[in-house]
Amino acid sequence: MGRRQRRQQQQQQQQQRRGRGSGGWPEGGYADIVKENALFERYYRALGLVPAGEWARFMAALREPLPATLRITGYKSHAKEILHCLKNKYFKELENQVVDGQTIEMPQPLSWYPEELAWHTNLSRKVLRKSPQLEKFHHFLVSETESGNISRQEAVSMIPPLLLDVQPHHKILDMCAAPGSKTAQLIEMLHADMSVPFPEGFIIANDVDNKRCYLLVHQAKRLSSPCIMVVNHDASSIPNLQITMSGRKEILFYDRILCDVPCSGDGTMRKNIDVWKKWTTQNSLQLHGLQLRIATRGVEQLAEGGRMVYSTCSLNPVENEAVIASLLEKSEGALELADVSSELPGLKRMSGVMQWKVMTKDGQWFEDWKAVPSSRHTQIRPTMFPLKDEEKLKALNLERCLRILPHHQNTGGFFVAVLIKKSAMPWNRRPPKLPLALKVKPEPQPSVAVSSETGEGDVVTEAKGEDSLAKESAESKKDGVCGPPPTKKMKLFGFKEDPFVFLSEEDPLFSPIQTFYALDPSFPRINLLTRTQEGKKKQLYMVSKEIRDVLLNNSERLKVWLAFLLSAWKPIYATVLPGLLFRPWP
Repeated sequence: MGRRQRRQQQQQQQQQRRGRGSGGWPEGGYADIVKENALFERYYRALGLVPAGEWARFMAALREPLPATLRITGYKSHAKEILHCLKNKYFKELENQVVDGQTIEMPQPLSWYPEELAWHTNLSRKVLRKSPQLEKFHHFLVSETESGNISRQEAVSMIPPLLLDVQPHHKILDMCAAPGSKTAQLIEMLHADMSVPFPEGFIIANDVDNKRCYLLVHQAKRLSSPCIMVVNHDASSIPNLQITMSGRKEILFYDRILCDVPCSGDGTMRKNIDVWKKWTTQNSLQLHGLQLRIATRGVEQLAEGGRMVYSTCSLNPVENEAVIASLLEKSEGALELADVSSELPGLKRMSGVMQWKVMTKDGQWFEDWKAVPSSRHTQIRPTMFPLKDEEKLKALNLERCLRILPHHQNTGGFFVAVLIKKSAMPWNRRPPKLPLALKVKPEPQPSVAVSSETGEGDVVTEAKGEDSLAKESAESKKDGVCGPPPTKKMKLFGFKEDPFVFLSEEDPLFSPIQTFYALDPSFPRINLLTRTQEGKKKQLYMVSKEIRDVLLNNSERLKVWLAFLLSAWKPIYATVLPGLLFRPWP
């Protein structure tokens, strides 16, 4: 017997001992994940989130596959053309089609989504790919998805951007944006008026994971908006940015903030099957603190009168009402929950709860922080419990939160709360102004890093090193150069990032492009930029004047990470993509 034959025989013997066939797969295939979790059922039965008599329907819905949902993306005029094509051509071709002996259910519009721009269907990817009768429809969906005209997005994921009430002039922060489906909705709302190629508003989309930022840029890239930039930062400590207002620098406060925080995800059981075997209350207990820190940082950066939407794909009150209640309590009246019961008519929802309990991963219940033994104080925190003062609890209006249950409209589970900021947060309020005679020039202080405690009205004293750094970079900013601080050099993955250099009015690079595309003389060429100060400029990027202002005012705080560009220029302003991705400069 040769060496190769002996090796093959040994491999077969090992596979047989492991219960695997000749192909390496388990004999009989992998066992299906059992959609049972006794602790999950015990926990949610005890909390009473599901109305009486609906528990069986609730659990049955969780065990069913999630319907595919698609949203027609892009700007309104084009989206309506795609909708007309879908309804009058492809959906009609699906009528009375039989696949595997079953008549295909026709796609239906989501009753609560405006203008029939979102649809759901029970057609699986397997059926779409392998059925000859659906080949044309499948090819249409693939091509339109690649071009950005159609996006597969879970139905409940579409709710938070709709409740933000975005207007074209709003400055928007998306705190945990990746993979970017909600960000895409925000871009569409920003460009609601197609006659305005450069809205006054803009979107700063953030995610802590730089790999997920690539997905985020890919999503934003398809919509070709010059009014978005992507930053890579921890949302719980995202720094304050500066903008120019009336000729002077001011801290940037956002009109709208989307705070879709990381969560345990037990509302996604229908599509993430692993949640069934991995679910435990420990996940919620570990995430509560992070969720509260992110939400707190969000409201610090929210402008007075602004709106922030907090959302999770979890049903757990520890991640939902507990976070909102703690935020409202420490705001001392600066925040209030908005009543959105009349918004999105047709959406079935449950009101937020006023009372809940906390359970450990081993099934032990606690109804009050005082009952928690000191050995568990690092695991369970006071902010996880509802307030004991009935009057204070009632004043929070937690019933204005909304919870989406899967069996009500054949969706995933979700939670949303809409917060309105009435005044500055207590720890950010300005001290009373002193008379001129009492003002004393303070002694120079050490450098103070921007943190989550820096917010409205806070004065940050910078060290002399940073002052000199600002002076050194002032000249380069005059020339439109936006790059990392000259005194620091940082290499990421072995590559040194090049700066963004804005084109001057006299730069000869743009003239041939203007002539070729017959661009109007009013085209804002100063909003064009390149990635090099020396040598041949091979690529041009486009931003709005507001994003340009953010770039030039914050180059020492943000490190340019990478950028994307459309492969070809188009003579429509709104189709030129900036696609900027930033990383904070340490």
